[in-house]
Amino acid sequence: QVRLVESGGGLVQAGGSLRLSCAASGIRFGINPVAWYRQAPGKQRELVARISGLAYTNYSDSVKGRFTISRDSAKNTVYLQMNSLKPEDTAVYYCNSGPSGSSYWGQGTQVTVSS
Repeated sequence: QVRLVESGGGLVQAGGSLRLSCAASGIRFGINPVAWYRQAPGKQRELVARISGLAYTNYSDSVKGRFTISRDSAKNTVYLQMNSLKPEDTAVYYCNSGPSGSSYWGQGTQVTVSS
């Protein structure tokens, strides 16, 4: 059974930093792509960052240069380091992973950035 558990969200002032974690069981992050998505109230879920099985990374334009996705294969955990946070980064952040043809989601973690 695959389980993804996000943590690290919270309330932070604009300009601050947070690090989100996504811990997995039942799936190996070292060989499967992992992505962070976010969904703000009234908006569609959007891709924030992605790391491939070969550790290639890509980011949405809105977070490029501020967010960094990384992976610790030994801990089977993926991180999202978020710096220079803005109020528009406020959303529920979700972790997603899965081999081709499958997609698994965590329960999400709330990030709130105050101005």
